[in-house]
Amino acid sequence: DEAVFLRKKITLLRAFSLLIGSMVGSGIFISPKGVLKNSGSVGFSLVVWFACGLLSMFGALCYAELGTRITKSGGHYIYILETLGPLPGFLFLWAEFFAIRPANSAVVSLAFGRYMLEPFFAPCAAPVPAVKLVSLLGYYTVLTLNSWSVTWSARLQTALSIVKLLALALIIVPGMMLLAQGHTENFQDAFDRQSLVLDKLPLAFYAGMFAYSGWFQTSFVREELVRPERNIPLAVIVSVITVIVGYMLTNVSYYTVLGKQDVLASPAVAVSFVQRAFKSLISVVPVLVALSCFGTMNGGIFTFSRTLFVASREGQWPPLFSMIHIRRHTPLPAVMLMFPLVTAMVCIGDIYHLLNFFSFSRWLFIGLATLGLIVHRYRHPELHSPFKVPLFVPVSFTIICLFTVAMSFYSDPVNISIGCTMVLSGFPVYYLIIHRQMSNRCRRPFYYLTHKLQLLLEVVQQEVKTY
Repeated sequence: DEAVFLRKKITLLRAFSLLIGSMVGSGIFISPKGVLKNSGSVGFSLVVWFACGLLSMFGALCYAELGTRITKSGGHYIYILETLGPLPGFLFLWAEFFAIRPANSAVVSLAFGRYMLEPFFAPCAAPVPAVKLVSLLGYYTVLTLNSWSVTWSARLQTALSIVKLLALALIIVPGMMLLAQGHTENFQDAFDRQSLVLDKLPLAFYAGMFAYSGWFQTSFVREELVRPERNIPLAVIVSVITVIVGYMLTNVSYYTVLGKQDVLASPAVAVSFVQRAFKSLISVVPVLVALSCFGTMNGGIFTFSRTLFVASREGQWPPLFSMIHIRRHTPLPAVMLMFPLVTAMVCIGDIYHLLNFFSFSRWLFIGLATLGLIVHRYRHPELHSPFKVPLFVPVSFTIICLFTVAMSFYSDPVNISIGCTMVLSGFPVYYLIIHRQMSNRCRRPFYYLTHKLQLLLEVVQQEVKTY
């Protein structure tokens, strides 16, 4: 009896929880090793962490303005499509579906599995097959929840955001207590220039920016936000500042308790920290970290399904994925599409190789999206935006993103070349299928398959426009 469409159920608190829940996840618990390894010293690693936070704030401000200018959901995809055109938009969608998002989800899932099993096998490392099995179980649980209810997914994200902040507090407090007692020996000669290798710095930034990634999540669900013109800028500014402060204090705590070699040797930095500083919580903190990763998986599925939903609505993805479940009001086909690729990457992948693999494509397209903001301002000077950032913010953010992407070819040519090939492979697909429309005769089998799947999944097209 009701119209079928995505309801506006994301309030300011839920938007803040979505951002915190997406940013504070596996990154702060696995990335310190990657940042330290590629920056060379404790001091330079802290500089990288702060620079990544500042860069994330610049990007978040750019996306907040884009979110007030462009009223559709879809995040990076819709911003690139609306500002730079259909070909760059499709190339992002292609790379996001086949490389960026499944690799990102696999990294978070593997971190979830590793931390979930750590208390049961300590002091030994958990068996790799067991880690991958638990990782997949966690991912499938979140997938099922997002297929079932938007409201319950949002409530879970709010609850897990509190858990994430509690996990950070349990690391920060004992570290700060030891630092106040004068334990500064691990900060001696913090800026050792001999260990600094400049061509590895882009990989350090990739690891740091992975930990901050998530500041763009509200842009994916713009149509479901209550009062987006007010709530998008407010949510991103408060959440990014909160995370910057939390991450800097967490890293200082890590280095206060663990030396440089301890961090580099640890497969799970947070667990090593607790073993050294707070043995009474040895079984608690890994579970809190695993729940943090669980929240990041939830936020990732929640938002990326909206990208596929919008791309289908724009005619660049099969029409089935713009359909909504008639009772649940969830984009069920878009939610379910990712699980085969994520399953494959969890089964065959390694966290740090996956991290470098998808970071190239992600930051290339984020840089293009903020370049699109500059282009959109130039093309539409008459358009009033309720939130506007100074021009130097998108200009500097775009230059840094594209420069880091270019430099990464020297740092990790193999994984970056694979990521570049994945992006370029979208060109023939675009010109054969999207640009050159198929005839009705060729479309007929797809119409038949779509109809059968529509009946099976109980989904229909959105009946009203909310953008």
